[in-house]
Amino acid sequence: MVAQSEERKGGRSVMRDLDVQFMQKAIQLARQGMHHNQGGPFGAVVVKDGAIIGEGCNQVVTTNDPTAHAEMVAIRRACQFLGRFQLDGCVIYSSCEPCPMCLGAIYWARLAKIYYGCARVDAAKVGFDDYTIYEEFKLPLRERRIPMERLSSDEALQVFVEWGEKPDRVLY
Repeated sequence: MVAQSEERKGGRSVMRDLDVQFMQKAIQLARQGMHHNQGGPFGAVVVKDGAIIGEGCNQVVTTNDPTAHAEMVAIRRACQFLGRFQLDGCVIYSSCEPCPMCLGAIYWARLAKIYYGCARVDAAKVGFDDYTIYEEFKLPLRERRIPMERLSSDEALQVFVEWGEKPDRVLY
C-alpha cells in the first residue's frame, strides 16, 4: 500500500505526507458541504493503495437522511467502487472522530485504520450530540433516554434459526 510506505522525502516520511493530504481532503469536503448547507461540518475519504476510492461530506440536511454522515457516504461510495461490502485493507480519514453509528459502520466494513481530526468533545462544543450517545451506551438499557423493550423474541429467534440453516447464506 502506497500510504504505508516508509520512504523518506526531505526528512519526512512519504506515508505521513499522504496521510496529511488525505486528511486535508476530508477537511475540504467538510468545509464545502457546510458552505453548501448539505449538513454539518464533516467530511471523510476512504483510501486503498494510496488512492481515494470513496469520499463524502455530511448530507443529512439535503437528503433528509439522519444516516447520511460523511463517513457513511464515503463508505457507501467505496463499497460501490470496489463492488463489495467489506473494505479490508482500506483506511478512512474523517474530519471528526466518528459518531457511534459511523464507528459501527467502519467496523462492519472492516476498515484497517481510522484517522480523525476533531474529537467528539469538539463536536459537542458546537452542538452535535455524538458525545451524549457515547454516554448513553454506558448506561443499562432501562436507564437510557429512549426506552428499549424486548418483544416477540421467540418469533424473532426463529428467523435466526432459519438463517443458521440456510445453505446459501452470505456471511459478512
